[in-house]
Amino acid sequence: KWFPNADTATRTLAFLVGAVFMVLAMVPAVFIKSKSTKFDDTLEPLTIKTIGGSLKEIVISFKEAFGNKPFRKLCIATFFIFNAFNTVAGFTFFIVVYYLFKGDTSAAGIWPTLFGCCGALATTFIVIPIVAWMSKKMEKKKAFLVSQGISIVGYIMLWFFFVPGKPYMFLFALPFFSFGIGSLFTLMMSMTADVCDMDELESGKRREGVFGAIYWWMVKFGFAIAGLLTGVIMSVVDFHPGAATQTEGAVTGLRLFFSGVPVFGTLIAILVMWKYDLTEQKARDIKKELDTRKAPVKKQSSSYLSGKLLSLSKNGALVNTLVGLDLSSKTEAEITNHFTEILNNGLHGLCFSPYVEGQEAGDLLSENQIRRRLDIITPHAKWIRSFSCTEGNELIPEIAHQKGLKTLVGAWISDDRARNEKEIQALIDLAKKGLVDVAAIGNEVLHREEISEQEMITYINRVRAELPTSIPVGYVDAYYQYLDRPALVGACDIILTNFYPFWEGADIQ
Repeated sequence: KWFPNADTATRTLAFLVGAVFMVLAMVPAVFIKSKSTKFDDTLEPLTIKTIGGSLKEIVISFKEAFGNKPFRKLCIATFFIFNAFNTVAGFTFFIVVYYLFKGDTSAAGIWPTLFGCCGALATTFIVIPIVAWMSKKMEKKKAFLVSQGISIVGYIMLWFFFVPGKPYMFLFALPFFSFGIGSLFTLMMSMTADVCDMDELESGKRREGVFGAIYWWMVKFGFAIAGLLTGVIMSVVDFHPGAATQTEGAVTGLRLFFSGVPVFGTLIAILVMWKYDLTEQKARDIKKELDTRKAPVKKQSSSYLSGKLLSLSKNGALVNTLVGLDLSSKTEAEITNHFTEILNNGLHGLCFSPYVEGQEAGDLLSENQIRRRLDIITPHAKWIRSFSCTEGNELIPEIAHQKGLKTLVGAWISDDRARNEKEIQALIDLAKKGLVDVAAIGNEVLHREEISEQEMITYINRVRAELPTSIPVGYVDAYYQYLDRPALVGACDIILTNFYPFWEGADIQ
């Protein structure tokens, strides 16, 4: 024997296994390089002052994620299957020792450990490959239902295959039994990825971290409950772990719960997942839509009408296009001093981009990074213009007003109608809070040819109907988009135009 008693063996092995895994867990941290987040303005520092807000965000994220019906089904199904299994997993040792070997621990030998060891091997080399194959042949939902049905067969087999004097018999039930946990996490992780895609399509946010954290929180929470139920069951059947012998009723009761609880939990999970409606076809369609949305698009600008500005000017369509200082006789130093003076005296307004290095449009913005950039702008401008009312941009108007800036708040409009609705509603909500001084519905949407003029006018009219009359409502586009669109001009309280003389080839003189 390697150890004098079971207690010493357990304690020593636990220490050795823990030490090995502790070292292995540090390997990724040592060899995988990552970018430091020390100076990442997109992250909120965790302090006593901000911890309340962080907890609030966690609660909000939990509510949003758990409000996703397919995700909620995945969590509930996992909760019942995994934790029904964990509730009775500890009974294996007692059943092997007290039922198969009449309480003789020495005679039981390695049979209790073979249950877990062989079950793990069956899961790794038999169940997971079969489940992966099934998911491709019959879709993930059906593969899940079939796999859990097989596991129920396995749990029932264990009732009959625990045979005193023939301990090897339970090994025949293990491959069937292993389909429960083996298929659970193999399929659930893939199905959660589908849920993340669906959520991104609906919300515009990629939140694997939120869904993953909540999913595993549910698992851990259930694990704690399972530990409590284990003790309750042992008390109910009058089983005493430290006793040399057990009553027949206690052992039989333990065996009934060992097979019955997982069967019950699995049946509930099957019922929950029966009407799971995020099908493979729907998941593929969502993925295709996301790929289309993320595909690089040909960037357009006023440069596609090169010479338009000069042509209009020569024909007298534009008056006073060149107003201001004559720079032709100024030295470079004089020009620099002049514009420095203008900057110090304050610009009328600036288009505000809160993104930091490494970010791009669509990334979530933090309150901290918005505040830091507005701190830079505030001394030099009276107005700021924002381009969106989602993905953190909705924080800009409130922070700007706190700093005494006027706001031209834009709702980003595109050919993504679902997002358009969220943008418009968010803009309306901000305006009703008194945070919008001018409302801009869309930016160069017609120039990009993403929606029709009539649809754009409909959006403008919808917003105007919801906003106080004191807030002008307009649309932003290249100036030439208005020349032949009298209906668009008539729909706007204010005309907001973009001019790009440099892109159109106009000389600085």
